[in-house]
Amino acid sequence: MSEARQKYLLVFIGIVILAVAAGVFVYPTGYGASYKPWKLGLDLVGGSHLIFEVDMSKVESGDRSPVHDGLRDVIERRVNTFGVSEPLVYTAKEGDSYRIIAEIAGIKDSAEAIRQIGRTAFLDFREVVEVGTSTHPETETSGTSSLDVGSVPTPKFEYKETGLTGRFLKTARVDFDQLGKPQIAISFNSEGAALFEEITDKNVGRPLAIFLDEALISAPVVNQKIVGGNAVITGQFTLPETKALAGLLSAGALPAPINLISQQTVNATLGINSLSRAIYAGFIGSLLILLFMVIYYRQFGAFAGLALLIYLTVTLAVFKFVPITMTLAGVAGFILSIGMAVDANILIFERTKEELRRGLSRLSAIEEGFRRAWPSIRDSNITTIISTIILYFYTSSFVRGFALTLFIGVLTSMFSAIIVTRTMLRLFIKNK
Repeated sequence: MSEARQKYLLVFIGIVILAVAAGVFVYPTGYGASYKPWKLGLDLVGGSHLIFEVDMSKVESGDRSPVHDGLRDVIERRVNTFGVSEPLVYTAKEGDSYRIIAEIAGIKDSAEAIRQIGRTAFLDFREVVEVGTSTHPETETSGTSSLDVGSVPTPKFEYKETGLTGRFLKTARVDFDQLGKPQIAISFNSEGAALFEEITDKNVGRPLAIFLDEALISAPVVNQKIVGGNAVITGQFTLPETKALAGLLSAGALPAPINLISQQTVNATLGINSLSRAIYAGFIGSLLILLFMVIYYRQFGAFAGLALLIYLTVTLAVFKFVPITMTLAGVAGFILSIGMAVDANILIFERTKEELRRGLSRLSAIEEGFRRAWPSIRDSNITTIISTIILYFYTSSFVRGFALTLFIGVLTSMFSAIIVTRTMLRLFIKNK
């Protein structure tokens, strides 16, 4: 065996190993399911698609974006308490309308979910009554009124309500100290300032717990008695962490209730039926494509069919590994990419047939066919990729799922046509 054929054989063996491993990984039962189960969207397993509108009428215009992001984080924390798998919560803005969309797959009690999600965020400050044997790291006391984030108290600690709640908090915003480190600047109204002064006076050197919806979000240590109602929360923050905490504080401080304006509920049984039909459609479509390729292109078509099977398993493995939440729109994008994967092989085979008619040997015709077909394959796939990128970044929800699966499918199809099919033809086709 020549050195070139040995190289092609090694590549082919590697491709077969990759395909077998991908097949085991994507199989819905056995090792693949125990290691990493499939993520299915609410239209396949049932669930709710909820759209809430945020009432910003009592929020200053400059505070609306942080409040919007903070409320999204609050809702995500609430949704996670339902024990559902991978909920999707994101914001949207249309003109002066601030909206929060929650896609919750697998939820059983949608009415209770709506009630829990829709309540106004509640923020309050609590004293740590019992510290136990836990020690807190020493903190630096600066000349400014500040709280310093130490170690967060564990659930064994007891907390005493102080009466200082979010209704007394005027603002919570990201700030920077003299060294450029991010911190959170908070300010209270006159009534809250007096209460805050009293609380900090009693808790110098001890943590002051901050709760949002009965969940502990921070426990900064009080450095000194704070007068005037203005303070900063410092610590080893990154800028994203600072923004997230400031958003949570703002969401619990400002009166920004949310109202449910749209609800779409998918029954779990309907979702399973939809998934079964989608799989059946994909199976029939792939089978018809394989039959066409074998009947029309004969030996070349058989190799294209094998490459298509490898493409299917590898692409599904990528979907599961990323992981991508599969929806009906995502399945549609994947099925569409199957046709595009075969389209590249058709261009190559037609070019190869033209070279054979010109009198070239089979191996030479194959190499020339690949060389001449590549510009068409490249350009058509690039235009599709550009379209999927635009769809992904300028749309939302199910359309993004369609764009993402189609994008990955197109990239994998190029690997299938250029690497897999070409390797098999080089290895098994002989000059006759």
